Amino acid sequence: MVIVIGSINLDMITTVGRLPGPGETVRGERFSTAPGGKGANQALAAARAGASVRMIGAVGTDPFAAEALALLKEGGVDLSAVKSTAEPTGVALILVGADGENMIAVAPGANDAVTPGDVAGAGLAKGDVLLLQHEIPLETVTAALEAARAAGALGVLNIAPFAAEAVGFLGKADVVVANETEFDLCAAAMSLDGTDRAQRMRSFTERTGCVIVVTLGAEGVIAATADTDVAVPTIPVKPIDTVGAGDTFCGYLGAALAEGRPLEAALGRAAAAGALACLKPGAQPAIPLRADVESALANATS
Repeated sequence: MVIVIGSINLDMITTVGRLPGPGETVRGERFSTAPGGKGANQALAAARAGASVRMIGAVGTDPFAAEALALLKEGGVDLSAVKSTAEPTGVALILVGADGENMIAVAPGANDAVTPGDVAGAGLAKGDVLLLQHEIPLETVTAALEAARAAGALGVLNIAPFAAEAVGFLGKADVVVANETEFDLCAAAMSLDGTDRAQRMRSFTERTGCVIVVTLGAEGVIAATADTDVAVPTIPVKPIDTVGAGDTFCGYLGAALAEGRPLEAALGRAAAAGALACLKPGAQPAIPLRADVESALANATS
């Protein structure tokens, strides 16, 4: 099973011809809402990849809550451990430029009410894969990683959004996932050795003892383990909207690892899923189904 402890948001999305600069107002072209939050996005991605998924998180009692949970419920994710709080449901305010790039501001709301005490509701067991991110309190992330280690579950931590204060507990994870910007910030915060990214990734694994995975967008994904370095290409796409691509990658990676796939094969499936997620607007609505990912991978190798 894949278990996700993380954020649940409602995304409020405006498309613009170009992203604004500081202090600048630009005219929007289209507005929409969609379920989001890194935790919820990764949970839905894992479910669409074919995994059994349990979500632990929090929403408010406001009208946004039902919409924020709608696609998770439709996707068959176990929501029995999602609690309602007095805080409002988290929201993300997203601007998407014509080139597919985005700017995001998040108001966490109920996500800040996900506490270490909620970890017990995860029901972690040996062989499970736990997915975590940094959109809930870091003390909860730490407690969850410790619980996963104690239960014999695989702890996968996506260090987004990057928080320098998290570097002290990264070694509690089994797999750490970052995009290239997040990893470079992490490398600086940890004063990792090396003059290039590959050397700094090696330094990371030596210091923490865990696998580091770095996503590179159109250039694919690279990883370093205790024994080897891995580089996996992705499928070429012309992106419409990159929102949620990283979360799709993480959810598919978690599902593939839960199936027992080797790391390189798991990374390939996750990278293809992340690329396909760039072909539609929004985060959760754009997450591809397992059959679509398998078809794209088959076409890429034929």
